[in-house]
Amino acid sequence: MASTEYERRIAARFATFDQDGNGYIDREDFSAAAKSLLTEFAVPARSARGQALYAGAEAFWQGMAGIADRDGDQRITRQEFVTGAVKRLSDSPGRFAEIARPFLHAALAVAGPDADGRITVPDAARLLRALRVPAEAAEAAAAAVDTDGDGWIGERDAVPAFARYFTVPERE
Repeated sequence: MASTEYERRIAARFATFDQDGNGYIDREDFSAAAKSLLTEFAVPARSARGQALYAGAEAFWQGMAGIADRDGDQRITRQEFVTGAVKRLSDSPGRFAEIARPFLHAALAVAGPDADGRITVPDAARLLRALRVPAEAAEAAAAAVDTDGDGWIGERDAVPAFARYFTVPERE
């Protein structure tokens, strides 16, 4: 795959994090993602699930900043993401999965407080749409994560799928 095509795809992944579209990723983008999920699923911010989601968003931000914020200004530019974060993330997808885990765990609890931490495929698509993923892509992604076809997605499915999406270049 040509470098420019790979960079275009990575830039699209960058846009997923840049919730406000201002050209960089910062703490506020992670807070905005949490707020969007809480609003979509009508979960109060001051509830235990709401607080866990904000704590997960903060942990995810701290991990991402540690990986990608090369100049230490508490903002990750597109260039920092493409040249720094992507290399580090593709070298160690497991590390990325671990920094994302607290947020994903809490997001699953917000989207569908099933006793065993699972959500339905439609709720997974709804969760993705709340994070500004286009509807068609959200539906396809949610269905793809349900690898056993039982209609449910849990943390064991979501964390590795999330890491793959952001760390593995798509094949031609």
